[in-house]
Amino acid sequence: MTSATAAATNAIQHTHQQQNEYMKGFHDLLKIPSISTDPAYKAEVERCANWIVDEMKRIGLRNASAIPTSGHPVVYGEWLEAGADKPTILLYAHYDVQPVDPLALWDTPPFEPSVREGRLYARGVCDDKAAVWGILKSVESMMAANGTLPVNIKVFFEGEEESGSPSMEPFIVANKDMLKADLFLICDGGFDPGNPEQIYAVRGIVGIEVTVTGPDHDLHSGMFGGVVQNPLHVVGKIIGSFHDEAGRVQIAGYYDRVKALSASEKANLDALFDPQIEDLKKKAGVSHFWAESLGTLAERGTALPTLDVNGMWGGYQGEGTKTVLPAQASFKATLRLVPDQDPYEIGRLLNQHVQQFASDTISIQTRVSGEGWPCAFLFEGPVVDALNQSYFTTIGKTPKWMRIGGSIPISGMFQRELDAPMSGFGFGAGDNYHSPNEYLILDHFRDSMDTFIHFMYKLAEPGVVS
Repeated sequence: MTSATAAATNAIQHTHQQQNEYMKGFHDLLKIPSISTDPAYKAEVERCANWIVDEMKRIGLRNASAIPTSGHPVVYGEWLEAGADKPTILLYAHYDVQPVDPLALWDTPPFEPSVREGRLYARGVCDDKAAVWGILKSVESMMAANGTLPVNIKVFFEGEEESGSPSMEPFIVANKDMLKADLFLICDGGFDPGNPEQIYAVRGIVGIEVTVTGPDHDLHSGMFGGVVQNPLHVVGKIIGSFHDEAGRVQIAGYYDRVKALSASEKANLDALFDPQIEDLKKKAGVSHFWAESLGTLAERGTALPTLDVNGMWGGYQGEGTKTVLPAQASFKATLRLVPDQDPYEIGRLLNQHVQQFASDTISIQTRVSGEGWPCAFLFEGPVVDALNQSYFTTIGKTPKWMRIGGSIPISGMFQRELDAPMSGFGFGAGDNYHSPNEYLILDHFRDSMDTFIHFMYKLAEPGVVS
């Protein structure tokens, strides 16, 4: 047994010995309703940030603080005493959580953690407080068992991931020196020992809200129908223009930067997704998927950009009939982007497309928001090998490497602004991440911590992180 292997074993044994104490602290963290999207919880988000800072200081991280932003605080701490010959790893997770609605569907209160049949139920338990706690407790165990860490670390916990990270890009730009590292590890995702998966690409995102205005007030449709243009009709025309019959997005220039998958990558993704097609249909509640001529399920779901209308409104919504011609109608849409698309460019192209429907009888206002960059993580090389080996040491399996269709806005910001290699690691094994009764499988969480500790010691080996 090498000294590094012995050190990892000592740290893992410490996590197991302290399991009950660690769980008590985790429950305390989960009790704080750090809902970033609702201004009513601003003070609770700040309280959560300060609580984490106190915990960082207690376990020995240096320069721990809750740093103000134009939104919610960034929690930062570091330990840079492993030596100049060791790499510096920036560890990212987020401490904010989703809203809890509909509250009536929760079996137990969302901020009163409850253990049932090996599952821990609470809002944010998987997404993403498991990563916050997993990082801190792994660091504590390595320090307690060995008196040191195998690598230098910088810990960055965000407080607004669930609201699109609106303050993070200016914060990153203003703090490049503080955040400089040899490897960024995005700890926002799952850990399933039965079916281990590792993310290597995430899509970017653009959000848009469009408001179509006609007359300056609602009108009687019997008097003005056919005379005054109806904003609801224009909204329908705009939405109908977004896709052709095959499902391809019709915004000019939308696909210009989209790169085709290599044959090997496509084969890898298809092998992962094809066995799941029938299960995914059941999960979606559909008998057929759409836009099949554009590519395989894996391509359409992870490697091609999309455009989806998320909501529309205008006019009368109540019972019965009201013969009104509405003054305004609106809709919201989101676009998922792939490397190397530029969210700001896509926002401009979308606005240009929508404005084609303006006229002397209709005005159109667009509000583009929530721009998030797509991101490609490491897919091969020594870091990937180290992560595969760490999985195998813990669970006897290596993960499947895959793209996901969702977005982690800050990962693209890190990659674009700080230009360092990036990988991912997930602690939150469970389900119902954005739904009632979110839960974490406790045995899987413990396995993830063991794997993470092995990975930290692997990263310290010469040549793994260049």
